[in-house]
Amino acid sequence: MSKQNFSNLLVSALSGAVMTIVILLGVFTFTDFFEKPDIKTEENLSSTKEVNQVIDYKSQEDIVVSTIEKASPAVVSIIITKDVPVLEQYFEDMSSPFDDFMFGSPFSFQVPKYRDSGKTEQKEIGGGSGFIVSPDGYLITNKHVVDTEDADYTVFLADGTKYEAKIIDKDDLNDIAVLKIEAENLPFLEFGDSEALKVGQSVIAIGNPLLEFKNSASVGIISGLSRSIHAATSIFGKTEALEDVIQTDAAINPGNSGGPLLNLDGKVIGVNVAIANGENIGFSLPSNVVKSIYDSVKENGKIVRPYLGVRYVQINKAIKENNKLDTEYGVLVLRGEKIEDLAVIPGSPADKAGIMENDIILEIDGIKLEEGKSLVKIISSKKPGDSVKLKLLSKGKEKEISVVLEEVKD
Repeated sequence: MSKQNFSNLLVSALSGAVMTIVILLGVFTFTDFFEKPDIKTEENLSSTKEVNQVIDYKSQEDIVVSTIEKASPAVVSIIITKDVPVLEQYFEDMSSPFDDFMFGSPFSFQVPKYRDSGKTEQKEIGGGSGFIVSPDGYLITNKHVVDTEDADYTVFLADGTKYEAKIIDKDDLNDIAVLKIEAENLPFLEFGDSEALKVGQSVIAIGNPLLEFKNSASVGIISGLSRSIHAATSIFGKTEALEDVIQTDAAINPGNSGGPLLNLDGKVIGVNVAIANGENIGFSLPSNVVKSIYDSVKENGKIVRPYLGVRYVQINKAIKENNKLDTEYGVLVLRGEKIEDLAVIPGSPADKAGIMENDIILEIDGIKLEEGKSLVKIISSKKPGDSVKLKLLSKGKEKEISVVLEEVKD
C-alpha cells in the first residue's frame, strides 16, 4: 500500500470515529432532555422533605389565622358596673400628748378620714369574656363572671358596639351562665363535639385578658382530658369543684374566663374557666355539657337539670385501703362536713330508690364509675324523667336498682 493510500484510510477511520462519538453524545443529550432519570439521593430527598415541611407549616398557619378572623366577631367582652357609695374626705383633730401641759400646743395635728357621702356612682368593678351562640343574641360565659348581686352587665362586640345584657340563668354545678342581648343577625359560633377530642390536638383560645386586650388569641394544644380541679371563683378564696374539664397550654389569663376554646374548624369545644398556679396550664369546660345547658334554656326558658340526690366521694386506692373497701372504683355515698349535709337528700330520687349512706355506686347504665367517668357528668347528660340503672355495693352485696331522675328544684 502506498503512503498516500494509507494516509487517506487513516483520515477516513478517524472521521468515522469522531462522527460516531458526536452521534452518541447527541442521542444521550436528546434522551436526557426528554426523559431525565429520577435519581433519588439523600441530598434531594432531604430537600424535598424540607419543602414539604414549609408547605405544611404555612398551611397550618393559614388555617389558624383564618379561624381567628372568622371567630373573633362572635367573641365579646363583658363589663360589670355597679352603684358604689361616694366617699367624702374630712379631717379630724388629733390631740397631742402635750395638750395636758400647755395650751395651744404646736404639736396638735389633723388626720384625713373618709365617710359615706350618701351619694352613689356607677363604677366598673370587673368583667370577663363570652361568646355569641345564636344570631338573636344568646351568649355564653362563666357563672362566676356574672355572679355580682345588683350589678349591670354590658356586652361589647369586637367592633365596639355595646348592649345591655340580661342574665337568663346560671348553672352553679358547671359554672356556666346564659345571657341575652337584644339584637338580630349577629355573628355566632357553633358547638363542636368535646367527646371526640384528642390529647395533642391544636386549639385556639380567644378572650379579653386582664380586661384590657379584647379579642386576644392564643394557640396551643389539648394537654389533658377529664381533669378534676378546685378553682377559685373570687378574690375572697371561694372555690368550686369542676369535673371532666379540658386541660390546655393555650395561654389563658384573668379576664379570659367565659371565652371560647376552639378547634381548627372554628367550633367551640370548650369554655375557658380557670388557670393553675403554674405556666401554660389552663382549663376549659367541655362543649357538650355547655351545649346541653344552652339547649335547655332555648327549650324551657331556663336551665332544667336532673339530679340523683346523693353526696359522695370518688373511691381511689388510698380510700380503699384506709377504709378496707372491697373495690377501688365507684363512688361512696357519704355525708358532708356540716351536720346538715346529709349523704342522701330526703325526698330525692336516690332516697325514693332506697340508696343509703355508705352504699357504693359502682355503675350507672353499665358504665363503671372510674377515672374519667364521673357520676355528675353522666347524670348531667340525662333529662328529668329519665330512668337510670345503678349497680350498688350495699352492706357487702351487689345489687341493681332503677332510679327515675327528677328536676333540680331551686
